[in-house]
Formats: sequence, structure tokens, C-alpha cells
Amino acid sequence: MLSKELRKEAIRSFKEQKPEAGIYAVRSTVNGLIWVGASKNLAATKNSCWFQMRNRSHRASSLQQEWDAHGEAAFDYEILERLEKDVHALEIDDQLKSKKSLWAAQLKAQQLL
Repeated sequence: MLSKELRKEAIRSFKEQKPEAGIYAVRSTVNGLIWVGASKNLAATKNSCWFQMRNRSHRASSLQQEWDAHGEAAFDYEILERLEKDVHALEIDDQLKSKKSLWAAQLKAQQLL
């Protein structure tokens, strides 16, 4: 068991971590359909997306329909690109939007909101 000091230091260190922003893809292994999205926290996005689909509440109806038809095993999550860590906070949204459009066009994919 960790001492109180080590535990406090581990918690402080975890809280100071800056989440990675970037572009991701959800792929259907059954029919090759791809959905591309952008996130300010790539580490949490897969869990959020899978949770929504398991609960039949994902905003992308085409993705939800495929999930309902084929199940969780038929989908992969892939990080396509990470933003540089030194991007100014005011530029993040614009960069994510433009990069998401570029990736969607390149992969002939649908864009997630």
C-alpha cells in the first residue's frame, strides 16, 4: 500500500496531466464503413463512444444502426492523429475541425459530431 505522501503525489501528478486532443476513427470490420471524429480527450473518447452505443444513445444514427446490427466485436477504434502539445488553446477547436474534415475526405468516411 502506498504511503499517504506517495498517494497524494500520484493524485497531484494525475490531475496535472493534460489530455491529448486529436482525430479518431471508428471502423466497422464487417462492411468497411468508417466514421471520423475529433476529441479534446482521446483517452476518454473510446469509452464514451462505446458506452453511448451500448446504451443505444449515440448521436450518429448510422453508426448506432451498424452497432445494433453487428455488435461490439465488429468495431475498431483508431487514433488517426494527435495534435501537437504546444497548440494554443484558442486554436484547438479550429484545428480539430479542419483535420477531421481532411481525414473524413481522405478515408471517404462519415464525420461524427
